Parts: sequence; structure tokens; C-alpha cells
Amino acid sequence: MSEIHKAEPFEAALQFIHTSFPNCDGALLAGSVVRGEATETSDLDIVVFDQTVKSSYRESLIDFGWNIEVFVHNLISYKEFFINDCVRARPSLPRMVSEGVVLKDFERMESIKQEAKALLDKGPAEWTHEMIKIKRYFITDALDDFVGCTNRAEEIFIANTLAELVSEFVLRTNRKWIGTSKWLVRSLKLYDETFAEHFIDVFDTFYQTGDKSKIINLVDNILQAHGGRLFAGFSLGK
Repeated sequence: MSEIHKAEPFEAALQFIHTSFPNCDGALLAGSVVRGEATETSDLDIVVFDQTVKSSYRESLIDFGWNIEVFVHNLISYKEFFINDCVRARPSLPRMVSEGVVLKDFERMESIKQEAKALLDKGPAEWTHEMIKIKRYFITDALDDFVGCTNRAEEIFIANTLAELVSEFVLRTNRKWIGTSKWLVRSLKLYDETFAEHFIDVFDTFYQTGDKSKIINLVDNILQAHGGRLFAGFSLGK
């Protein structure tokens, strides 16, 4: 079987729009290929705007030698996704639209891109004092479990939980966007490159050596600025 030719990213995306969405109003190529961060397994993230589509949808397929993720919206549904992404503080669609390279233009494309950029620049809503207390409690709970745990398998997954909880806490208390998986690290680096490297080193040290002390010190230092660990006196739903 002959090897399938893999077109250049922009060329492949243009061909895909031409063949699969010839009547759409506009389209953007986003993701790692646009940011210059593509790897051998990167796919093409394509956002399509089509006012004839009744509801938004996402589809994965292979074409022109690429794995393609296509996100299809009408001229109302994208706004709903913008709002929902901002509420959860994970601006997936605003980021794709803001950074996206135009494949097909229409009179509203630039205004939609500016709308996305404005949301990104604004940042997520500020956490309330009550929300910070709740998050402090759950971080304290996980940290106490981590300190007292003597089972290596359980320690690993408690550490994973702490990494997610603490990264969220740092970013949200500084009104920065959060992320999961690879975007957890990227979000920390966008906030503070030096802190991100320290955060990574602390957890890497534990995973390699089993030494918990750096994680414990990191978490305590972060919590200290907001009142420290929280257990006694906390209640929820009383």
C-alpha cells in the first residue's frame, strides 16, 4: 500500500474546507500547528462558521494525511461556547479563534476574533472569598492524605490530585485561565515561567525519588498567603 501524502498544514486545511465545507461563511486553522508547537502526532484544529447549521458540533476524521478535529458553529452557538468556556475558566474556543489563521473570510470574522481576544485579555471571573475557603479545605484534605499516606501507589495518585488542585488554586486566585493535561503546564507557564518550572521540578522530584517534602512545602507556602491550611471550623451546606 502506498503511503498517503501528508500535505502542509495550511494547504491541507484549505483543501478540507474546500471539499467538506464549501458553503460555510468562514473558517480558521488553530492549534499547535499555528503556534509552531506541532509534533508528529499533532492534528489540525479547524473552526468552521456556518449560519445554516442548526446546532454546534465537533467531529474527528482523517483527511489529506492529517487527523482533523473540526468544530462547527453557527453565528449564535459560538457565543454560548465562549460564555461556557469562560465560566469554567478553560477558554478552549476563544483561544482557538483568537490565535486562528483565517482559511475563509467573511465580514464578521475579524470582529469574532477580536471578541475572543477581548475575553482572553479580561481573564476569568475573580474567585469569591467563600470559593477560596472551599478550595483551601479540599487542598488541605488532599495534602493531609498525602502526608500521612504510606502506600506508594496511593501516594502517586494523591500527588496527581494535588497538582491539579494547587495549579487551579494558583491560577484562579491570580485571575488566570486554567487548563488540564498539557494545558495545565502551559497555563502555569503563561502565568509565570519561573514558578511553572519550580512547580514541575517539585512534583518530578517526588515521582522520581518519593521525597514528599518539596510538594508539602510548596503547597503550604501557596496556602499561607490565603490563611494556610483549613480544616477546623469549615462547613459546607450547613
